[in-house]
Amino acid sequence: MLQFKQGLGWKACYDEERNLYTAQTSWRGDYHLYEINEEIYNHLDEPGADCWELIGSGRHLYYSEDNPIGPPTDMVIDENYATLCPWAKIQTGGKVMPKELTDIAVDLWENEATREQREKQNEKK
Repeated sequence: MLQFKQGLGWKACYDEERNLYTAQTSWRGDYHLYEINEEIYNHLDEPGADCWELIGSGRHLYYSEDNPIGPPTDMVIDENYATLCPWAKIQTGGKVMPKELTDIAVDLWENEATREQREKQNEKK
């Protein structure tokens, strides 16, 4: 069974069968998928909670950008993003960023959990 919490520009899901917490954020052409933990999920409905910041502290799975600043681009950070978030209506912007550029972006801008998972994924190949 899936349980959801939702707010302006974000939605989070708890999958009871897999004991898995995931979330999406979207705003003006930017779309993100994250794996979050129970603590983050539980804080999302607290008054005054910065849900975007909470969700963004999770492990980044996928990013799509389609705005006037540049060409539509998708970044696949975890190749299992669709399996982890089967409930999400995944937005795709256009061209998928090459693996090498994704690795650089993860190294520069992502949190430790995201970097560790990306390294594990790359080791398997």
